[in-house]
Amino acid sequence: MSKSYRDIIEHVTSWLGPLRKDIPQTMQAFHALSQAGQGDGALDKKTKELIALALGVAARCDPCLGYHAQALVRLGCTRAELEEMLAVCVYMGGGPSLMYAANALAAYEEFGGEKTATAA
Repeated sequence: MSKSYRDIIEHVTSWLGPLRKDIPQTMQAFHALSQAGQGDGALDKKTKELIALALGVAARCDPCLGYHAQALVRLGCTRAELEEMLAVCVYMGGGPSLMYAANALAAYEEFGGEKTATAA
Protein backbone atom coordinates (compact mmCIF):
# COMPACT_ATOMS: atom_id res chain seq x y z
CA MET A 1 0.00 0.00 0.00
CA SER A 2 1.50 3.26 -1.12
CA LYS A 3 0.44 6.66 0.18
CA SER A 4 1.01 10.00 -1.44
CA TYR A 5 1.35 12.60 1.27
CA ARG A 6 1.01 15.33 -1.35
CA ASP A 7 -2.37 13.87 -2.32
CA ILE A 8 -3.39 13.47 1.31
CA ILE A 9 -2.72 17.10 2.22
CA GLU A 10 -4.23 18.33 -1.05
CA HIS A 11 -7.42 16.41 -0.25
CA VAL A 12 -7.61 17.66 3.34
CA THR A 13 -6.82 21.22 2.28
CA SER A 14 -9.66 21.12 -0.25
CA TRP A 15 -12.11 20.40 2.58
CA LEU A 16 -10.75 23.07 4.91
CA GLY A 17 -12.24 25.80 2.68
CA PRO A 18 -15.84 24.68 3.31
CA LEU A 19 -15.08 24.39 7.01
CA ARG A 20 -13.72 27.96 7.06
CA LYS A 21 -17.02 29.07 5.56
CA ASP A 22 -19.29 26.88 7.70
CA ILE A 23 -17.55 27.16 11.09
CA PRO A 24 -15.55 30.38 10.84
CA GLN A 25 -15.15 30.98 14.56
CA THR A 26 -13.71 27.52 15.13
CA MET A 27 -11.37 27.82 12.17
CA GLN A 28 -10.22 31.31 13.21
CA ALA A 29 -9.61 30.07 16.74
CA PHE A 30 -7.64 27.08 15.46
CA HIS A 31 -5.57 29.36 13.24
CA ALA A 32 -4.82 31.63 16.20
CA LEU A 33 -3.87 28.60 18.29
CA SER A 34 -1.58 27.40 15.51
CA GLN A 35 0.09 30.80 15.26
CA ALA A 36 0.57 30.96 19.02
CA GLY A 37 2.06 27.46 19.17
CA GLN A 38 4.35 27.92 16.18
CA GLY A 39 5.43 31.50 16.88
CA ASP A 40 8.88 32.60 17.93
CA GLY A 41 9.87 31.69 21.44
CA ALA A 42 12.40 29.68 23.41
CA LEU A 43 12.20 26.88 20.80
CA ASP A 44 12.98 27.44 17.15
CA LYS A 45 10.48 26.64 14.39
CA LYS A 46 12.26 23.45 13.34
CA THR A 47 12.15 22.07 16.88
CA LYS A 48 8.45 22.88 17.11
CA GLU A 49 7.80 21.14 13.79
CA LEU A 50 9.74 18.08 14.97
CA ILE A 51 7.47 17.99 18.03
CA ALA A 52 4.39 18.39 15.84
CA LEU A 53 5.50 15.54 13.58
CA ALA A 54 6.21 13.36 16.62
CA LEU A 55 2.66 14.00 17.82
CA GLY A 56 1.38 13.15 14.34
CA VAL A 57 3.22 9.81 14.59
CA ALA A 58 1.72 9.19 18.04
CA ALA A 59 -1.79 10.08 16.83
CA ARG A 60 -1.39 8.06 13.58
CA CYS A 61 -2.47 11.16 11.62
CA ASP A 62 -1.52 10.91 7.94
CA PRO A 63 -2.38 14.54 7.09
CA CYS A 64 -0.29 15.64 10.08
CA LEU A 65 2.66 13.64 8.73
CA GLY A 66 2.30 15.36 5.37
CA TYR A 67 1.93 18.92 6.61
CA HIS A 68 4.73 18.72 9.19
CA ALA A 69 7.16 16.72 7.03
CA GLN A 70 6.72 19.31 4.29
CA ALA A 71 7.40 22.11 6.79
CA LEU A 72 10.49 20.32 8.12
CA VAL A 73 11.94 19.98 4.63
CA ARG A 74 11.35 23.72 4.06
CA LEU A 75 13.08 24.45 7.38
CA GLY A 76 16.17 22.42 6.43
CA CYS A 77 15.65 19.47 8.75
CA THR A 78 18.30 16.83 8.15
CA ARG A 79 17.51 13.15 7.87
CA ALA A 80 19.62 12.57 11.00
CA GLU A 81 17.50 15.05 12.98
CA LEU A 82 14.29 13.48 11.73
CA GLU A 83 15.43 9.93 12.46
CA GLU A 84 16.59 10.85 15.96
CA MET A 85 13.12 12.27 16.69
CA LEU A 86 11.54 9.14 15.18
CA ALA A 87 13.70 6.99 17.49
CA VAL A 88 12.15 8.79 20.46
CA CYS A 89 8.68 8.16 18.97
CA VAL A 90 9.44 4.44 18.76
CA TYR A 91 10.83 4.42 22.30
CA MET A 92 7.70 6.08 23.66
CA GLY A 93 5.12 4.36 21.45
CA GLY A 94 6.46 0.91 20.63
CA GLY A 95 5.52 -1.05 17.53
CA PRO A 96 2.61 1.12 16.36
CA SER A 97 4.86 4.19 16.46
CA LEU A 98 7.53 2.27 14.55
CA MET A 99 5.02 1.69 11.75
CA TYR A 100 4.10 5.38 11.63
CA ALA A 101 7.76 6.41 11.94
CA ALA A 102 8.27 4.63 8.61
CA ASN A 103 5.35 6.62 7.17
CA ALA A 104 6.83 9.87 8.50
CA LEU A 105 10.14 9.08 6.81
CA ALA A 106 8.30 8.40 3.55
CA ALA A 107 6.50 11.74 3.82
CA TYR A 108 9.79 13.54 4.52
CA GLU A 109 11.38 12.02 1.42
CA GLU A 110 8.30 12.71 -0.72
CA PHE A 111 8.63 16.44 0.01
CA GLY A 112 12.29 16.45 -0.97
CA GLY A 113 13.96 15.50 2.28
CA GLU A 114 17.38 13.90 2.26
CA LYS A 115 17.45 10.29 1.01
CA THR A 116 19.96 7.58 1.75
CA ALA A 117 21.48 5.21 -0.79
CA THR A 118 19.51 2.34 0.77
CA ALA A 119 16.12 4.05 0.32
CA ALA A 120 13.69 1.96 -1.71
